[in-house]
Amino acid sequence: MSAVRGVVLFPGAGSSSTHASLMAIEESLTPLPVLRCDFPYRLAGKSFPDKTPVLVDSVRTHVRAFAASLGVSTSSLVIGGRSMGGRMCSMAVADTDDPLDVVGVVLISYPLHPPKKPENLRVEHLPKVTTPVLCISGTKDNFGTPEELNDAFSVVPAHVQWAWIENGRHELAGKDHEVAGIVKEWVSGLTETLATK
Repeated sequence: MSAVRGVVLFPGAGSSSTHASLMAIEESLTPLPVLRCDFPYRLAGKSFPDKTPVLVDSVRTHVRAFAASLGVSTSSLVIGGRSMGGRMCSMAVADTDDPLDVVGVVLISYPLHPPKKPENLRVEHLPKVTTPVLCISGTKDNFGTPEELNDAFSVVPAHVQWAWIENGRHELAGKDHEVAGIVKEWVSGLTETLATK
């Protein structure tokens, strides 16, 4: 394998695949194939997310179907998303029963814990994330401070690259193109790394 062959992106709980940030990432990665996906509850017109197993299975299904449509292995794809979407991608990669084999995971505004509930950490699966990770978060994200996130992700055995958006909150409003540029640079770096193997 000599390059990343495609990218699959998922939205946060309160948004859809047409979120400006996901669209900016797709635009920045042109001509690399990018698929922006919606979860089942969103497609059904519901506002409350499905249970975690349904969301994780949706990630697997979308990613495997996209790989098949491109005629490539999932191991040549990068997957990721905003908030809940990124978290579900990391869980699909870490799943011990049916792990999703990909080349990298992008986590934008990872929801480490609910606001004002730092004791409710969403970290159980992180020690099983064995693929390179790009984490992009705002320094004022109330779902996880830089210190909390660094500490939580210290258990990830794969390489984790951090990109901090100064004064950014969870939604990273107005930072879509900055986020897209960071993702583009990281994906390009993965391609260069793969080309030397």
